[in-house]
Amino acid sequence: MTIVEAILLTVVTASTPLLIAALGELVTERSGVLNLGVEGMMAMGAACGFAGAILFDSTLAGVFCGILAGVATSALFAFIVLGLAANQVASGLALTILGLGLSGLIGAPFIGARRDPVAHLNIPGLTDLPLVGRLFFGQDAFVYASLLLCLGVGWFLFRTRKGLLLRAVGENQASAHSLGLPVLRVRLLAILFGGACAGLAGAYLSLVYTRFWSPGMTSGRGWIAVALVVFAAWRPGWAFFGAYLFGAATVLQLHAQAAAIGIPAQALSALPYVATIVALVVLSLGRRRDTGAPGSLGMPFVPDR
Repeated sequence: MTIVEAILLTVVTASTPLLIAALGELVTERSGVLNLGVEGMMAMGAACGFAGAILFDSTLAGVFCGILAGVATSALFAFIVLGLAANQVASGLALTILGLGLSGLIGAPFIGARRDPVAHLNIPGLTDLPLVGRLFFGQDAFVYASLLLCLGVGWFLFRTRKGLLLRAVGENQASAHSLGLPVLRVRLLAILFGGACAGLAGAYLSLVYTRFWSPGMTSGRGWIAVALVVFAAWRPGWAFFGAYLFGAATVLQLHAQAAAIGIPAQALSALPYVATIVALVVLSLGRRRDTGAPGSLGMPFVPDR
């Protein structure tokens, strides 16, 4: 029972940054912008978040610094793809390279430093329940915030007028512009939101997941977040399921290596990606040509005079 509980708690911890980053990218792509710079924004959030926490001796300050770093990095991306109408794929790749390099420079003075564990929820009588107590009533604030964020994004996209506006811009930018909708403004806000989520996810990695900074600590999680959006067919509920699937595969890979059970770790590492391909095939067969992707995804927009 103790081993199962430990594994489940580790799965939640490993899945939380993936879910937060994927939700931000989902909103960005729903507006019609493909941002492949999530990895770089997460790295910046991790470096600046840890640096802020050390300098101000406050985890909350570190979280704010991480979010601010993600927003600033995404603002640069927005200027390039919206203001200059540059290619979104190339710009996102350049943003990733910039973020990884700059984060290494920012975090270099803080290598070797450590932070204290973040406080967890403790409800007498509930947190002490076997197996489910710590799993549901003993998590840190980031975990509960990620769940609320998932519900909030779903409610915003499918239950509000502004969410409908964002989806309309992503589906057909020309028609939205002809109707007088502020395409560039909507996309700018969506990009900044995605940057804030990526920065928060990065700050979680350095302040909660590892509690120290090291170069390359994102380890491809930004790319996994981008894949999660496709896996989820651009829906928040499926993003939640996919994030925990990827997180579970990561944790099981580590436990399999430690237990030496004979299953190749590479096979477990490939499992989430195989699941993504299977999900895409199923979605394509079920919806024929419509896979759920926004119609204007990745297309630059230059408004008419």
